[in-house]
Amino acid sequence: MEPKNAKRNTELITLILIGVLSIAIYFSLHLRQPEPAAAANTYTKYLPLVSSQKGYDWLQFNGDAEHSGNNTLESDININKVAQLQLLFKVPLPGIADGTPVYLSAVSTGSGIHDLLFVTTKDGHITALDAHTGVIVWSQQNGPNGCLINNNLTRNEICYTTSSPAIDPNRKYVYSYGLDGYVHKYAVGTGVEITSGGWPELTTLKGYDEKGSSALSIATSGNGISYLYVAQAGYPGDKGNYQGHITAINLNDGSQKVFNTLCSDQAVHFIDSRVTNGADCYPETMGAIWARPGVIYDPYHDRILMTTGNGTFQPSRFMWGDTVFSLQPDGSGSAGAPLDSYTPTNFQFLDDSDADLGSTAPAILPPAAGKYPYLAIQGGKDGILRLLNLDQLSGQNGTGHTGGEVFTMSVPMGGGIFSQPAVWVNPADHSAWVFVINSNGSAGLQLTVNASGEASLTPKWTSSGGTSALIANGVVFIARSGVISAFSAVTGSLLWSDNRIGSIHWESPIVANGRLYITDQSGNLTAYSLP
Repeated sequence: MEPKNAKRNTELITLILIGVLSIAIYFSLHLRQPEPAAAANTYTKYLPLVSSQKGYDWLQFNGDAEHSGNNTLESDININKVAQLQLLFKVPLPGIADGTPVYLSAVSTGSGIHDLLFVTTKDGHITALDAHTGVIVWSQQNGPNGCLINNNLTRNEICYTTSSPAIDPNRKYVYSYGLDGYVHKYAVGTGVEITSGGWPELTTLKGYDEKGSSALSIATSGNGISYLYVAQAGYPGDKGNYQGHITAINLNDGSQKVFNTLCSDQAVHFIDSRVTNGADCYPETMGAIWARPGVIYDPYHDRILMTTGNGTFQPSRFMWGDTVFSLQPDGSGSAGAPLDSYTPTNFQFLDDSDADLGSTAPAILPPAAGKYPYLAIQGGKDGILRLLNLDQLSGQNGTGHTGGEVFTMSVPMGGGIFSQPAVWVNPADHSAWVFVINSNGSAGLQLTVNASGEASLTPKWTSSGGTSALIANGVVFIARSGVISAFSAVTGSLLWSDNRIGSIHWESPIVANGRLYITDQSGNLTAYSLP
């Protein structure tokens, strides 16, 4: 017979073993990190245990349908704390993401609720990453699959995109440009592609000549319908048979409309008539829509705006090169033409000298006092900034006119504009500001209206250059090759900088929920956060 003390010890040991085993089973069942369900061409990784933090979303390039670049939702990073930013992570992507990330908070994935970043890479990947760690959640690719730029076997340059993704306002889907001539729709949490209801949607029949350069854009019109906009341009060098156009996709029912910048009376996707019979505008080519945001939504007139590059301007033949024009939110115009338009008087010089208007898009200013309450600023390769009246783009009632700017000035730091201006209202005095950036430098300009009601822009400061700016709480974030910096919006003084990023082409920063993100030409995603 076992002694009583030994029996008690045995019972105690048994209870301890049962407890340890129960704990092990619990953690195995509840804290295991399962791999998300994989779709075709998807790869996944186990996720770290980082719970989602309640926060806001950043659904498209520069935040909203106007692409203002002004983050009014940020509460953590401000002018007093920005100097405390420190490296959070630096991770490699499946390829170079030559655009900007977008951000969605509290996404349900196979491993729990996570805050996610989405990027589109040049080779057609759409990749979701944990916003706290940079770990890849899922990735899909619609790559070039043998596509060569201009079908040129001698140059042997593979087709690519510099687009950025956009997230549906319903928060269920993310859209990304594919190198197969289609825009694709994916479930945000799993990466499963939606292949019903018209998806994927056709955007070009000439992907070897027509490039998806601009970010995807989404706007919700006055009637409550949301539209996805895909802009088409050409590859550098303007070779091949391409015509700039937008595809406007109704996100309610998947229907789409096409507006061509050349031969705009034909609302179809052009084929390549050099090899196939069908609708085409050839030999007229170019008219690219290639500014960083692609399409701008004007909420004051419930219209969309875009700007074209080099190409024929001849309204009688429905040709709209070097022109700013507006359409209905569904992508339609009027009798084959835009609803309204602005074209500089020196349009032919711009075309002949490759100084086209379309290197940037209109930046809409907040409503102002004076003769012109609704204004937009339009730059271009020629280094001229123009204030345009959104009530009448040319000031001459209707399309096809030239001139009519409210105000013009040279870019303060010289050089053409290839980035998108950012717009900010100073809460201290309610003044409206525009931040214009190029490789020569950056400039903070203030909108002023004189006693006669005439509007103008007054330069307040200049500093170092970069790509498109992002503003949060009076801090202007700008990236250039090797450096990302933060400046005071009012004075232009340097507040913070870091030199651990790679070279920069079109990439520009975003701020979301206390973190700063930037991609680079080394194929990395870098994040910064406050301590």
